[in-house]
Amino acid sequence: MTILRSVLRRFVASPPALGAGLATVSLLATTPAAAQTAPLSAQQSDPAVMGWMKGFPPPRDRIITQPASVYFSFPKLRWSVCHLRELLPTKEISRGLGAPRPLEYPPPYQFANERQAIDALTFKPIDSDKTMTWEESLYANYTDGLLILHKGRVVYERYFGCLTPDGKHAAMSMTKSLTGLLASILVAEGKLNDSALVTDIIPEVKGKGYESATVRQVMNMTTGLKFSEDYSDPDADIWRYSAAVSSLPKPEHYQGPSGYWEYLPTVEAQGQHGAAFHYKTIDADMLGWIVSRVSGKSVTELASQRLWQPMGAEQDAYMTVDGTGVPFAGGGLSAGLRDLGRLGLLMLNEGVIGGERLFPAEAVRSIREGGDASKFGTNYPALLGGRYSSMWWIYPGQEGVFAARGVHGQTIYVDPSADMVLVRYASYPRAENPLIDPTSLPAFRAVAAYLKSRQN
Repeated sequence: MTILRSVLRRFVASPPALGAGLATVSLLATTPAAAQTAPLSAQQSDPAVMGWMKGFPPPRDRIITQPASVYFSFPKLRWSVCHLRELLPTKEISRGLGAPRPLEYPPPYQFANERQAIDALTFKPIDSDKTMTWEESLYANYTDGLLILHKGRVVYERYFGCLTPDGKHAAMSMTKSLTGLLASILVAEGKLNDSALVTDIIPEVKGKGYESATVRQVMNMTTGLKFSEDYSDPDADIWRYSAAVSSLPKPEHYQGPSGYWEYLPTVEAQGQHGAAFHYKTIDADMLGWIVSRVSGKSVTELASQRLWQPMGAEQDAYMTVDGTGVPFAGGGLSAGLRDLGRLGLLMLNEGVIGGERLFPAEAVRSIREGGDASKFGTNYPALLGGRYSSMWWIYPGQEGVFAARGVHGQTIYVDPSADMVLVRYASYPRAENPLIDPTSLPAFRAVAAYLKSRQN
């Protein structure tokens, strides 16, 4: 244990020692090295301006490698979010061999006018008297890609930083929402009982923290588990978890669990299952295990067969894996911007895309209607009164907005009242989304109001 604690302290002080060892790149992002105030603006920290990995070979101080580089510290993370497959082992989410389902665009002149109009929209960030334009907010939030669909048609699409139309970007914890959707589909189809005990499906966790938890409590993250995600504490559970799921070779004297499915049975209980929402990445990985056990398919295989192939994705996606090849169901997805737009359309239209139903409407309705606001807590000031349901965030208010969210600014934002899907990839210097919610959420509401005003 002394050796492990020493190793973990080095991980906190120097995240590159972990490299792919975390596999949990969304967690690594909140270590002290990555949490420092950004000294560079979005324009200054653009990977092309920084010159990361340019040249044959690149200059020594412009090389980002694994594990000998703090690849997820700012400003390197602005390159790394588009290149995780070059740094970490992955499994593919295949789009299959069929033609992609085309997205509808307005005529070029209309598309250009729409972009100009949206870029000029103004709003006031939360608790601020200063007016900001939509375009200014894109740079303030270090946006890498932004896609807006209205009434099923693309009305806005821009790329920045490392991202290009044919590129992929780390989705971070939006991966949880993908896993939650897969579980919701299985529940809606009667293949997964969300009232069942976790141990009925995963007997390997009997006698430990998940002993009396239900599948629904895992889906809504209301489990009572002893698990600390305090990244400033080198003895926190998150570091033992990170060491266990590392895809890199373990240190010579490491004696702990190896991989997600060896670590999860070691988690102890703390508190009462179902009492309150506590955001825990381990619940997403447990749900990934449940989904795989019930379906007989890995999360990557199931996502391919139920979503990527039938929705007509234009690119394969991929997920990072642990040392035994298990996909990181809590944060390992990388995908193209437009394909997450297609996923957002499926959520907006309750399982339908291009007139074709891919899964029961109840899968989405249960997400939108689920969760318990009284258990949500106060850790997310801009979302007070919201809910967390099947690993999707249900926003407060009458508009029925719900979203997938990931650290550093990732989101799929669905506003049924505006018939709008918004997808943003970003590489904000700090991981915590509450830092940019005061800018992001008013901006999203401003563009929704604009689109509503011209629905007729």
